[in-house]
Amino acid sequence: MSNRKLLIIGGVGAVVTALCCFTPLLVIVLGALGLSAWLGWLDYALFPLLAVFLAILVLALVRMRRR
Repeated sequence: MSNRKLLIIGGVGAVVTALCCFTPLLVIVLGALGLSAWLGWLDYALFPLLAVFLAILVLALVRMRRR
């Protein structure tokens, strides 16, 4: 995968995951959809996803810096 694609995936994924982690956006959406039972598991999914997307972002930046 190209560095540009990794940078876009990492950046967009990190921003979206951070918005869902640190704002009540996902809580409101899931509550409106009637899926509020999933809210207890959000921390177990969102924080690792944030770490993965940040790792992808850092990998892309390191690869671009080497070139």
